[in-house]
Amino acid sequence: MSAPAPPPMAPAQVLDRYVTAVQSQESRARPVSMDVDMDAKLPRLKKQGRFHALRFMTRLGQILYRTPRYEGDNTIKKEVIGRFLQAEREARSEYAGSLTVTPANYRFKFKGMDDYGGRPVYVFEVSPKKKLAGLYKGELWIDQQTYLPLRHWGELVKNPSLMVKHVYFVRDYYICEGVSVPRRLISEIETRLVGRANLTIWYDNVSVGQATPITASRGAALPAAQTGGGSHQ
Repeated sequence: MSAPAPPPMAPAQVLDRYVTAVQSQESRARPVSMDVDMDAKLPRLKKQGRFHALRFMTRLGQILYRTPRYEGDNTIKKEVIGRFLQAEREARSEYAGSLTVTPANYRFKFKGMDDYGGRPVYVFEVSPKKKLAGLYKGELWIDQQTYLPLRHWGELVKNPSLMVKHVYFVRDYYICEGVSVPRRLISEIETRLVGRANLTIWYDNVSVGQATPITASRGAALPAAQTGGGSHQ
């Protein structure tokens, strides 16, 4: 059996270019707007709900939701979607720099090359240097062309509350106008009271600055995503 082909670039160089690309994106941040659809379920309670809104992120990272619409059970609205929106706001706080997936906060181990919707990617295993809320243990997929992130997935190393046992997630991105923007989030939360909670978010019609909105195909170009409870498309 032949040995796997070596990566096009040394892993240390990939990480250097990744950090440079992420810092460059942050330094020239532009406002981003998109449509957001959130679908949430509590399978044990047979409850579900759907949230839609226009999501705006300013150049300073502030996130705003406009013209929100919600359909479904109030428990879902408060305990699943509401808690996600709160966590998102906290992640954009003044302490957000301590959560970025960089060598300052994480250890990296190169695992190999993979394919992400036709784009070659470098895959790194990541583990945080400290056990802080918002940090995770799992993988980072880096685009070979731009060195921007295309996927984070894994398990949070610190649960957001005593009522949560585990949080698994897959966060996908795509490159729009040279910027890595959200495309899909799958989250699976194991709670102590109501069992598993599932949350899937799609980000569509992305507009960076004054650019024309770009709509990406939802499923066809995305590789399979696996969380703690099984595989998802």
